[in-house]
Amino acid sequence: MKKVQGITAIIGMFLLIIAILITSFQVAIYGDPEYKFYEKEYEKYQVTESLQMEMEDVMDVTEKMMDYLIGKRPELSVETTVNGEKQDFFNEQDRLHMADVKNLFLGGLALRWWLLGIFALLMLVLIFPLKADWKRVLPRAYFISLGIFLVLTVFLGVLFASDFTKYFTIFHEIFFTNDLWLFDPSTDLMIRMLPEGFFYDMVMRIGLYFLGGLAIFAAAFALIGRCGRKKK
Repeated sequence: MKKVQGITAIIGMFLLIIAILITSFQVAIYGDPEYKFYEKEYEKYQVTESLQMEMEDVMDVTEKMMDYLIGKRPELSVETTVNGEKQDFFNEQDRLHMADVKNLFLGGLALRWWLLGIFALLMLVLIFPLKADWKRVLPRAYFISLGIFLVLTVFLGVLFASDFTKYFTIFHEIFFTNDLWLFDPSTDLMIRMLPEGFFYDMVMRIGLYFLGGLAIFAAAFALIGRCGRKKK
């Protein structure tokens, strides 16, 4: 019975950790409604010079693009001024690729709620039919799952740090069934607005939020475990 309790708890905690990771993506990408992080990145990589646009116009494009990705705009089309001329910032390739990105992002957010639902169900099964000592079982399961996940995360982190371009390419090949993500900076404005360095910095930002979330849950489960031991 204890083995079943342990496996059930570990599976539940692993699902919780994945849900925290997905939430970290959402917070890192949308946590700042004024998109100050994006503005700083544009300044860092001299995006306005590359695009020959004013920062105000670049931020307007950014806000509308982010609204599209979260489902607040029906289509990706933004009239703006580039090099003194009015034009649509996005071309057809941009729209097709970003439609894939939108589906992936919204699918991830939907998956997060499924994971949390299954996690809650497993916790109910663990506490009631299996009658587990949850103050002892849950903290142990969390730290085991955390250890497994962090080993995988460190492995992936080392890979990306060793050659970000290579593994960034592999990531796209896994999650996209076409080559629409391959852009030409000489003709595609979007890739000039979002250079590779921007994505590297965003990955680091997501990682910090993720570690922060894990730390909060680690502290909470450590406290629960301590209370459980004192009660005994």
